[in-house]
Amino acid sequence: MTFSNFHLLKSEICAFKIHGQEMPFEAVVLNKTSGEGRLRAKSPIDCELQKEYTFIIQAYDCGAGPSGTNWKKSHKAVVHIQVKDVNEFTPTFKETSYKATVTEGKIYDSILQVEAIDEDCSPQYSQICNYEIVTADVPFAIDRNGNIRNTEKLNYDKQHEYEIMVTAFDCGQKHATEDVLVRVDVKPVCKPGWQDWNKRIEYKPGSGSIPLFPSIHLETCDGPVSSIQTTIELQTNYIGKGCDRETYSEKSLQKLCGASSGAIDLLPTPSAATNWTAGLLIDNNDMIFKFDGKQGAKIPDGIVPKNLTDQFTITMWMKHGPSPGLRAEKETILCNSDKTEMNRHHYALYVHNCRLVFLLRKDFDQADTFRPAEFHWKLDQICDKEWHYYVINVEFPVVTLYMDGTTYEPYLVTNDWPIHPSHIAMQLTVGACWQGNTIKGGEVAKPRFAQYFHGSLASLTIRPGKIESQKVISCLQACKEGLDINSLESLGQGIKVRDELTSSLIKFRIDL
Repeated sequence: MTFSNFHLLKSEICAFKIHGQEMPFEAVVLNKTSGEGRLRAKSPIDCELQKEYTFIIQAYDCGAGPSGTNWKKSHKAVVHIQVKDVNEFTPTFKETSYKATVTEGKIYDSILQVEAIDEDCSPQYSQICNYEIVTADVPFAIDRNGNIRNTEKLNYDKQHEYEIMVTAFDCGQKHATEDVLVRVDVKPVCKPGWQDWNKRIEYKPGSGSIPLFPSIHLETCDGPVSSIQTTIELQTNYIGKGCDRETYSEKSLQKLCGASSGAIDLLPTPSAATNWTAGLLIDNNDMIFKFDGKQGAKIPDGIVPKNLTDQFTITMWMKHGPSPGLRAEKETILCNSDKTEMNRHHYALYVHNCRLVFLLRKDFDQADTFRPAEFHWKLDQICDKEWHYYVINVEFPVVTLYMDGTTYEPYLVTNDWPIHPSHIAMQLTVGACWQGNTIKGGEVAKPRFAQYFHGSLASLTIRPGKIESQKVISCLQACKEGLDINSLESLGQGIKVRDELTSSLIKFRIDL
């Protein structure tokens, strides 16, 4: 590897010296009179081992060489080298094979998901851009995220099992060296399990105990049964888990749990002082705001500090489900972007393909370095159409997500350069992102909302300068309710009962 030549003027130059520990580079003199030299690699450079190098170089005249007594040296120059990636690795699947079971006669949105990774260092070559089913004439399809679905209803009598081969492509169109085997078992309609029970039960607080499953029975499909293990999980389909925590206001609950002060409510109840939420759809509870992909709210200037510190916390309740036809669209929860002239996003929280993404771009005047800018979490709960409590603790460069009191580290962190400073004012929004300046069809479009959110939000707050402890986050989730069995004797011999209460779920298990 040879890099561009460089020149030094005046007197003769006899040597160049690189300062740095074990740098795989050397500088040689090409012309002593002109001072022309060449910087080249002494050994192969691997982007996967190190993406960039920074070192100092000096030139020496011909007085007596670098080790003599009369030599003179130039000022120090800083050299920064970025290693360009070569698409040398192919995608490899995380599992050696995949297996799933489906019931005949049903069309599944997703039967299972395959996942491949690539060891190249650049985003272009390390990301998986597409998956493809190699096996011909099978009633299955796969999307760009590796989700496999059936394209027609399967019949157990026609075929009990399908074996399909799947390959993956990186964004440089290099496909996996080894395809992965996916087995799909087809089960008949009759399947052993509990019948005649309701997943949702209406309960009015203070109304006393009610039977959960008065008509439940076990369907064995005429098969022998030697043991039964049943786990019951109770979780409400409403914000606040439907437990004693609902009797507290958000401020009272935070005070009870010892939360840090200074939280700024971005979705307050509409009033003369907080009129930015007046145009939003409100659910039957004045805490809940429903976004149908058409509304966004501008947060007035001065409500939130212009520049957040390296420590802050974002909290919210969110209920979100997949939106048909919007898999490639970003759904903005919170966005701070340029108000006019440009369309730069300084920080944002959004959902993309049922993944939660947090964007944080620093300014160049803070530090001119390549640093983390995007944090991704891939969780099933993001698209399960149920309420969940999210806390994002930012202690830059570490960003931690707590969902329903459980810690989740980002599965993907993308680095980027800081944003160049400007005098453009910023606009903080909720439910959509403000596009300060966009070009469409060769013409400059007027500033507008875009990337609308589809779902429900409540108690969306931001707390500049502080992060919450896991103890406080767990307290915000804790419920006092439990399950009760009136008569253990009625369960019969050989039955064991275990009652477990967590911060977000009440689990109840019966072993026979």
